[in-house]
Amino acid sequence: MTYVVTENCIKCKYMDCVEVCPVDCFYEGENMLVIKPDECIDCGVCEPECPAEAIKPDTEPGLEDWLKLNTEMSENWPNITVKREPPPDAKEFDGKPGKLAMLSPNPGEGD
Repeated sequence: MTYVVTENCIKCKYMDCVEVCPVDCFYEGENMLVIKPDECIDCGVCEPECPAEAIKPDTEPGLEDWLKLNTEMSENWPNITVKREPPPDAKEFDGKPGKLAMLSPNPGEGD
């Protein structure tokens, strides 16, 4: 099992999860974070820290595509270990459906 970041992180990109991760398995895209599944130790401390409730265990049904996306993006995006401020319009996007079309493949800043 691993945890994956799902659609609601897109354009919200709260970073509370980054701060509590004991193995630094979060990677930053321009408008989303992902978890590198091979590095995640399945501790679950990140899940309750996410204000957008975008982190889920991969054992939940229907998350296969998100596991694939997390795996692929974590290979190209920089590692992030320090919490920064979310985008100024994060609250406006929290909970909006159909955000996958807004996902930027571009890397974020990293540490």
